[in-house]
Amino acid sequence: MSVSTASRPTAAASAPLDLRRSSLPLRRRLVDNFSKVLMMLALLIAVIPLGLVVYYVIRKGGGVLDGDFLTSDIPRSARRLGGGMAPAIVGTLLTTGTAAAMAIPLGVLGAIYLNEYGKQRPLARLVRTMADVMTGVPSIVMGLFILVIWVLNVKEKSAFAGALALACLMLPVIIRSTEEMLRLVPDELRQASAALGARRWKTTVSVVLPAAISGIVSGVMLAIARAAGETAPLIVVMGITFEVNWSLSGQNTALPAQIFNNATEPYPGAELRAWGAALTLMVIVLLFTVVARLISSRFAIKER
Repeated sequence: MSVSTASRPTAAASAPLDLRRSSLPLRRRLVDNFSKVLMMLALLIAVIPLGLVVYYVIRKGGGVLDGDFLTSDIPRSARRLGGGMAPAIVGTLLTTGTAAAMAIPLGVLGAIYLNEYGKQRPLARLVRTMADVMTGVPSIVMGLFILVIWVLNVKEKSAFAGALALACLMLPVIIRSTEEMLRLVPDELRQASAALGARRWKTTVSVVLPAAISGIVSGVMLAIARAAGETAPLIVVMGITFEVNWSLSGQNTALPAQIFNNATEPYPGAELRAWGAALTLMVIVLLFTVVARLISSRFAIKER
């Protein structure tokens, strides 16, 4: 009695599927290995200059960075040895913190509107275009813009004017990076939340933002790092001071401005202060990044 051929299991169906890498064709394995080599080479090309910069700054500024350097006023004469960067440290924290307080909420809310509500509407397309344009605007142009609309009207250079300039530089970076992170959140999560009866704002707050929080924090820290290292707009709108000024009004200074001012002087004391200020700025940005990462990871785990 013959058995139907349809009921017989074929050899291909009964044989176990071999997913081992050694089973791949030789050409695919060679291409895969070559791609890995190229990626490692690109990583080394990127890391080696970065490592050299960090090493050189630590080597030059490590001998200057101490308690007295962090708490002393800036010497009025560039020829003087010693002195500190306390006014510049305070000015950097004050201006960058104020700029972040203005730019982060506006940037995140703007990105939420673009991705969750605006989509491809005319207003949303206009905002995206303007954000892209602002991302490429030189920082000195932003400083001149704040000089015209604020400093010349209030007749005073101040830390608040510097914060406005930095906020204008941070805002487009936050908008575009946050929107890209929100796009990576699967639509299935939004649809599942809507199927449970949640409103769109509730879905955004409780589902979309926690899922994208790590990427949003990365974009925010990138914007803060860029703002903290800007020199030209601060020189234009902040003025100069040699003593600590905790107020947003009145002239102030920042670490990038002091790095520029001291690095252009031919005196050994000024050059040492420039290296110390550069190392201090690197440490501040690193600390902010670590703290932001810890907070975002805790927040994301709790929400999920």
